[in-house]
Amino acid sequence: MAPNWVKVIREAGIKLEQTAGMAFAIKAEILDPRAKAFAFVAQKTMYGGKHVAEGDTIFIFASENEGGRGLIARGVVTSAEPVAKKRGIARQTPRVSLSIRRTALAKRPLGRRELRHLTDWKDGKPATELNFKFYRQATNKIVGLSAEAAALLASFFRR
Repeated sequence: MAPNWVKVIREAGIKLEQTAGMAFAIKAEILDPRAKAFAFVAQKTMYGGKHVAEGDTIFIFASENEGGRGLIARGVVTSAEPVAKKRGIARQTPRVSLSIRRTALAKRPLGRRELRHLTDWKDGKPATELNFKFYRQATNKIVGLSAEAAALLASFFRR
């Protein structure tokens, strides 16, 4: 029997976005993985990431392309500001500037190495969703997550 993911997420202390039932994750260059707060300016958004808002729970991945090791922390968004689009450019990826207060450090590793083998994009597995959203296109970004992917990530903060 499949677990009740919403219950698992709530028990882990994760707030789901009220309107869409989403949690979020960001993959970016992280200079200090143990910092108590993070700030990101004009980050690209994909897969619903543009809906991130103050108070949302967000999982933080240190980009392997920038020397990081994948999932490092969970936090709460303390501010989220959309970045205005530039005039005269037809197609632009929405961007958001974020401030995040760290609430927990990951207890186990999760990154490209652990997710690389999950390439059947239609298998419905939450780990495959993470591989698709973060590593199919290796750019840094903010993404929206399903309840199942958020529950999977929450499990990396328990002993």
